[in-house]
Amino acid sequence: MNLTHLDEKNRPKMVDVSNKNNTTRIAVASGKISMSQDAFSAIVSNNTKKGPVLQTAVIASIMAVKKTSELIPMCHPLLLSGINCDVEELPNLPGFKLIVTAKLNGQTGVEMEALTGTSIGLLTIYDMVKAIDKSMVISNIQLESKEGGKSGDFKR
Repeated sequence: MNLTHLDEKNRPKMVDVSNKNNTTRIAVASGKISMSQDAFSAIVSNNTKKGPVLQTAVIASIMAVKKTSELIPMCHPLLLSGINCDVEELPNLPGFKLIVTAKLNGQTGVEMEALTGTSIGLLTIYDMVKAIDKSMVISNIQLESKEGGKSGDFKR
């Protein structure tokens, strides 16, 4: 099997995408954070010492999507055309599900950007309420779907 991030001498390399066609590419990733009822209630009622948790997590997700190439060594810097972040309350968990969508018209996909945005958004929630609950669990960070590119579409 040939790994795309290794050259003929087994040295790390960034994949050359210059011969690929520009296509619309969309990736959606999600993840969950579970927590105590006290932490969940504090977030929902917007009663935390550090401010609006979910709004801050959305901003962190967007920032992380834009900075993915600075964090993941082989990711290309991308000219993103759209980023969306949704948060679903999961009162039975209790906790939240974060869904991040990244979009562009370009030569490489945005899966890593969506996954990075999800991870950082969930970590932001953890950071903002860890004084209430240090036992929170971040889980199920996964690619939900991708569209565009040579490898075709994927849907979980």
